[in-house]
Amino acid sequence: MRALAVVGTRPELVKMAPVVRALDSHPATEPRLLHTGQHYDAELSGEFFDVLGLPEPAKNLDVGSTGDARQTADGLVGIDTDIAEQEPAAVLTLGDTNAVLAATLAGAKRDTLVGHIEAGLRSYDRTMPEEVNRVVADHLSELLFAPTDSAVANLASEGIETGVTQTGNTVVDACLDHAPVAREQSDSLSRFGVEPDGYALATIHRPHNTETPDRLEAICSALDGAPVPVVLPAHPRTETAIEALGFEPDGSLRLADPQGYLDFLALLDGAAVVVTDSGGVQEEASVLETACLTVRPNTERPETVEAGVNELIEPSTLGSRLRTLATNVDARAAMTGHPDLYGDGRAGERIVDALVESLEVDG
Repeated sequence: MRALAVVGTRPELVKMAPVVRALDSHPATEPRLLHTGQHYDAELSGEFFDVLGLPEPAKNLDVGSTGDARQTADGLVGIDTDIAEQEPAAVLTLGDTNAVLAATLAGAKRDTLVGHIEAGLRSYDRTMPEEVNRVVADHLSELLFAPTDSAVANLASEGIETGVTQTGNTVVDACLDHAPVAREQSDSLSRFGVEPDGYALATIHRPHNTETPDRLEAICSALDGAPVPVVLPAHPRTETAIEALGFEPDGSLRLADPQGYLDFLALLDGAAVVVTDSGGVQEEASVLETACLTVRPNTERPETVEAGVNELIEPSTLGSRLRTLATNVDARAAMTGHPDLYGDGRAGERIVDALVESLEVDG
């Protein structure tokens, strides 16, 4: 039984990799990987796929960094064509990108079984395109692979109970597989001239932060005023926005090119604290036990906040909190100790087992 696994970005590939490997090793299933190419990423080379233990995608749609409507439309056409040609038994999506929305619509219209990985996440903020994508995907999918108790509860509150399986999150599978490799192979700390627990890492890319000049300037100022070096691998959107501000770091902030997966994982693992607006980084930080400050008013990963390993913070108070965590070992220690919020590292296997059971019952 062939399963079409659709991804659109590098983080999706990282988290889909354990599922693809489980599909490949299961005697009843065969994976086909399709990448919509939602944005160009030089990291997506043969070496990257070797690290993840994946074949390169069977098809890349190259939809590019266009607007939401165009990305979704182009993805929908390309995925629909692939489904028609390959006739997969199921379509698997992961997360909340436009690739997820396009693949879910294509599969539903072709009457192909659709499974949504990371189902049930909610920020309850419909101004976020990701929230719209995940809600639509959950209500159109037949199989819903929920990572946590709260995700299952969110689905139930919306009347979705059939087809739901709690699996844990494949981010744990990926971190447990690759963090040891990153520690051994990556030279990212030495390249940036930093020592373990002696620096902060930052990732800022969401429009709410990059397209609001006052917020972005406050964030950059807080990072630049930190008492330890701050490494910020800049998303192209972030780099453009910082240039438009005319902001030039003259303190702790070190702007850098986007990092490869293993290099970024090594930086996250070694950091005293990470400042982010990424959902995936919130998860990875909890697994690697790195204190996390999330510059957002809300999060679809509330379990990290409830467990005390992540704090929602505004730009105006970021500087003071960052100073505390960067210099106070006890304050950092209070934000660690819950690496199992998202499961035991076997989510990929559980997803494939549930998929096979469903396909065998239907078949």
